[in-house]
Amino acid sequence: MPELIVRPMHGSEFDEWNEATTRVLAAAQVAVGNWSSEDAPEMARRSRRELLPDGLATAGMLFLRGFRPDGIPVGAAWLGLTHPRGTPDCAFLYFIEVDEAHRGTGYGRALLSAAEEAALSQGVKSLELNVFGFNTPAIHLYESAGYRVVTQHMRKSLDA
Repeated sequence: MPELIVRPMHGSEFDEWNEATTRVLAAAQVAVGNWSSEDAPEMARRSRRELLPDGLATAGMLFLRGFRPDGIPVGAAWLGLTHPRGTPDCAFLYFIEVDEAHRGTGYGRALLSAAEEAALSQGVKSLELNVFGFNTPAIHLYESAGYRVVTQHMRKSLDA
C-alpha cells in the first residue's frame, strides 16, 4: 500500500469538494435510474443540505483528505459517526473517492483503511457503506477489504 498522509479537511477544501461530489451524486442517481436528469441537481443539493446542515461543522461527521508524501492530494472521504438508519455502534461511509489520476495505485485501499481507523478512534466498532452496482472496482476493493453484503437492492426494467 502506498504511503498516504490523511488529515481533516479544511473549510476551503470542503466547499470545493462538496460542490464536486454533489454533482457526482446527482450523476450516479441518474445513471441507476433513481432520479431524472432534470431533477437530479436539486435533489442532490437538497440531500446534502439535509445531511450537512452546518456544512463542514456538522456534528458527527468526519471529512478526511488524503495526500501523497510530496503534498499532492489524492482523494477524500466522508464518514458519519452515527448510522443513518440507526444501526448501533456502526458508522457510515457516505463518500470516498480517489482522484482519477491516482486510481488503481493503492490509494483507495489506503484511504479506506484511514477512514476505518478514524471511525475506530471515535469508538465505533463497524463501518457500513453503499456502493452502486455499476461500480465494479469499488465493489472489488470493499470485498477484498473484508466488507460483506448486508442488504441488496435489485431492479428490473419492465418497459423493455
